[in-house]
Amino acid sequence: MSLYRNTVWFLNGIHHYTRKGYETAARDFDPQELNVSVVGRSFLITGANSGIGKATAMCIAKRGGTVHMVCRNRDKAEEAREDIIHESGNTEVFVHILDMSNIRKVWEFAEAFKMEYPSLNVLINNAGCMVHKRELTAEGLERNFATNTMGVYILTKTLIPFLQKSRDPRVITVSSGGMLVQKLRVSDLQSVKGYFDGVMVYAQNKRQQVVLTQQWAKENPLIHFSVMHPGWVDTPAVATSMPQFHQMMGDRLRSVEQGADTVVWLALCRASSRSRSGQFFQDRSPVPAHLPLAWTHSSAEDVQRFMSQLESLAKDILSKSVGEDNSPMSATKPQFV
Repeated sequence: MSLYRNTVWFLNGIHHYTRKGYETAARDFDPQELNVSVVGRSFLITGANSGIGKATAMCIAKRGGTVHMVCRNRDKAEEAREDIIHESGNTEVFVHILDMSNIRKVWEFAEAFKMEYPSLNVLINNAGCMVHKRELTAEGLERNFATNTMGVYILTKTLIPFLQKSRDPRVITVSSGGMLVQKLRVSDLQSVKGYFDGVMVYAQNKRQQVVLTQQWAKENPLIHFSVMHPGWVDTPAVATSMPQFHQMMGDRLRSVEQGADTVVWLALCRASSRSRSGQFFQDRSPVPAHLPLAWTHSSAEDVQRFMSQLESLAKDILSKSVGEDNSPMSATKPQFV
């Protein structure tokens, strides 16, 4: 079954995930849908200093939106901010330094953000990582899982009450088509068992993001949730994490602007918010979250086990870290679950 999934996925990818696939899909795009002004609306984008995240931030800034760039590296973030301001002419661009694999810090950031800023209209979960050797964070989580799943879970859950107070709130998560070869694996969320394959661990995390989006959409009807596949994109992350794939695909890879197009469309376009919440998107259209005959669907019981495990991990990490440092937030009891 794994060979079947991988084969169908790759053949589908050659037709739809490449630059040519984007150009074909774009023939049906309405060019006026992104001809909008979002002055007065606030957007928080993780991983916004390069690749899809930076391209998304640039597009939003050009349309007048207030952009909050959440990045791990200050120097790269400030350089990207200068580029965005220079090209867009929009000075409402702010940098926040945060490592998404540090769960306590993610929660502290989200709580502080709610106190410092008046509103948030759109959260874009874009940051991610692909580590090829199993390593643990200081909080005891496998690093890919910590960044791609737990960080997204904590940030989104903590900001949901804040988003609900805003007009037309949206949450967009940048997933990957690689998740199509994975079934949610609730018995081994942190990849302890068997051989550690960073590419497949990443794909499993991206499946987890799809399940999270579906569940959040059911639980929070006031917010529009979506998760998307940007296609095969020529980003620094792909070049570093998957050098052989990057070299093999070469000019067939999409530009970062093409990869960001659906993120921007989901964040800005009125039509996108009228679609059913919780769907998986590719090139501005909802697409199935499962390959045909791939047996990747999960039972309701497995989904509930997954959500319960995340909640338990979050409570455990945040309760242990309360009072361990001298920051003002350290004495605050976590309230996100």
